[in-house]
This record gives sequence, structure tokens and C-alpha cells, in this order.
Amino acid sequence: MRAMTSFRALILATALALPLAIPAGGALMPWLAAPAMAQTNRIVSVVNGDVITANEVTNRSRLFALNSGMGASAEVLTRLRPQVTRLLVDERLRTQEVQRRRVLVSDADVAEAVGDIEQRNGLPAGGLAAQLRNSGIEPRALYDQIRNQIGWARLVRGMLGNQGEVAQREVDDFIAAHKARTGEPEYLVSEIFIPVDEASAEADVRRFVDDVVAQLRRGVPFPAAATQFSQSQTALQGGDMGWVRPDEFDPAVGRIVSQMPPGAIANPTRVPGGFQIIALRQKRETGRELATLVTLRQSFYPFSAPLDPQAPTQQQRDAVERARTLEGKSCEAIDAAGRGGPNNRPSDPGTVRLDTMQPPPLRQLIAGLPVGRGSQPIITPDGVMVIAVCSKETRNLAELTPDQAKAQIMRERAELISRQMQRDLRRRATIEARG
Repeated sequence: MRAMTSFRALILATALALPLAIPAGGALMPWLAAPAMAQTNRIVSVVNGDVITANEVTNRSRLFALNSGMGASAEVLTRLRPQVTRLLVDERLRTQEVQRRRVLVSDADVAEAVGDIEQRNGLPAGGLAAQLRNSGIEPRALYDQIRNQIGWARLVRGMLGNQGEVAQREVDDFIAAHKARTGEPEYLVSEIFIPVDEASAEADVRRFVDDVVAQLRRGVPFPAAATQFSQSQTALQGGDMGWVRPDEFDPAVGRIVSQMPPGAIANPTRVPGGFQIIALRQKRETGRELATLVTLRQSFYPFSAPLDPQAPTQQQRDAVERARTLEGKSCEAIDAAGRGGPNNRPSDPGTVRLDTMQPPPLRQLIAGLPVGRGSQPIITPDGVMVIAVCSKETRNLAELTPDQAKAQIMRERAELISRQMQRDLRRRATIEARG
């Protein structure tokens, strides 16, 4: 089910922390080095007296292009401009409300999120800012987005009031209703929600969402697009809605989801308040999804040069011999060796679902290992490793836990409040569009 144990967890899971599409070796795509557009300080919109400049629109558009792998040609930037401008208007409204209600987002909060991005991308401290600048993007474009999302999530959490506490009776009722639906189909879905605030803007929004779907089908990562453009609370999770039933959607969307094959992206559907884009990732029956989960420990010894099986170097021979000393050893021993050796891989990769492990030969090897004993050395082109299975259990992943039920109730409440607050801010705002 939907995983949301806290709004803090949401922030840490935001697709702002997804890996950026940084080219291998740090080389920059030619389009990223393009000179800045002229008249970057030109005002494109005024929101309750605060200005949004063409430079901000360009930076955000380039940020999306970098995150998604799209080419930031002049044509693409022009096509993105209306929706990016609208997105920045909504963000400015949110920022103004966060400031008005004195919701604090410190520089340390933003720095922590930036550090998380750098860690995920293998960048040193300060490396993200350097990458963005080298790509023609002012780092503030990302920092402002991070600050806005953290602040809005905290504000929505505070606005829940008494609804922020879920009674045990509500959790019990939710779980009982879930069990009553055992055997019914449910779907693992991601969404992008693009609002339509004025009837006169519907045609422009429709053109934009059609373009988003076309880009998604060309390979743009769904979480990247959801993070940049979706106005749903699920944008904080890259659009992930978790496991849902058709009757939890608007009826038109529910009918489409029930007919989609896994991996498909539906055409935009008009729903109350805007357009919804749906991607179907998996299907299952409610309450039924048996899976084998394993916990592992590993110790990896990298090779200093590519392996030639016919003529291994002395360093490669030594690495294999060192790995051989761990064969049959306990999880604790392999964990200690993995933490203390020349590893560039975590000794504890966490709990892994066996049937989704890749590549298949590794899955077959893990499935055949006894619990609590290190494997024989596994030689790869770049190093040698020893793996131990520390636990193995079959679990029904579709079984709803109390924490998951509580998280889902909270997410739905937060989504309602967030959309209502955004509509109210738009309705009360003075927004002046410039040329």
C-alpha cells in the first residue's frame, strides 16, 4: 500500500532526491552549454506583487530537461514555457502562504536535501551546484523548489489540525474494509495531475498534457515529470499513488486503469479540477501477493584493472584469495569484512524481494544459498564478492498493516486540504501576466 509514515519521510522520498540524469563521466550534453536567453530579467508574471522573470522560467525548464534527459532545444523550452510559468506562479503562491503563516524552512533543511541528492548521485559536497552551473542552470532553481516543497508539506501537515491524528477505530475500519475486498483487482499506479483553474486556459493545458504524455512515451522518467509538473501531493513521491482500486479514481480514470496493461501510460483524462495522467506499473489481487524476502550481507573486492580470465593480474588473484577466506563464514563476519575492506558497495543492501532480483543468474544463486553461510567467491568483470543470505521468509505483501492504513488515511486527507488551499490561493490572488 502507499508508504507514508510521516511528512518528513515524504520530503526525504521526494523525487527531488532522485538521481539526476548526469551523463557518464560528467560530460555535459551540448545543449546544456547553450548561452543564456536574451532579456533574462524580463518580467513574465506578477503574483501579489512578487515578480517571476524569464530567467526563472528558463532555469526551471532547463532543470526539468536535465532531470528527464530531454534535449533543451529552443523549441522544447518554448513549448514548456506556459506550464512552467504556471507552475512557478503556483509555487510563488505557496511560498507566500508558507511565509505568511510563518512556517520555517531553514537553510539547513535545504542543505540536507541537497546533500541527499549528492549522495545518491555519488557527488562530493558542493558537486551538485557545480553540475548545475556547468549545465547553464542557476542552483537556486533547484534550491527554491526544494524549499517550497518542504514548506508546503509542513504547512499542509499543520493545517490538518485534529485530522492529523487518526483514531484506532478508523484504522481498524479501514483494514476491515480492505480485507472485505480480498481477491478484487488493484493496481500499482503513478499519476501526474495538472489543474485547470480557468475555462479559457483548458485548451493550452490540454496541449501541454498531451506533450507530457508524448515525452513520457519517448522515455522521460515518470517520477521526474511528476516532481516538476504534478500539482498532487503525490508529486513529493514522484507521482507514486501506491496500490489502488478502480473505485478510488474518478470513474473515467477507473475504467481506463482496469483495461491497461502493466507498463502503459494512459492518455490524459479530464477529471474534476484538471487533467490526470496515469501510468500502470503492476496488477495484483487485493490481499494476495506472496513473495520471498531475503536479507543479505556482502563483501566486495574490486579489481584495479579489467579482468582477463586467461591472464589475471596478481592483484586480482589476491582479491579472489581474500574472498575465499569468507566462504562459509557467518553474516556477521561478512558484514565486518564488507565494512572494513576496500568496498565501494554497501555491506547491507537491505531487504530484497527475491523474484525481482536482477540479473536472473544472481537471483538463482541467491535462491540456492543456505541461510547464514557465505557463498563461494563470485567473480565479476570488475571485482569478486561473497554473499550470505541472513534471513529468508515468505510474506503476503498485500496484507495491510496498521501503519500503512494510517499512512493512507493521512495522505488522502492531506491531498484534499492541499488542493483546496491551492484553489483558494489562486482565487484570492492578484496575478498579472506580462508578455
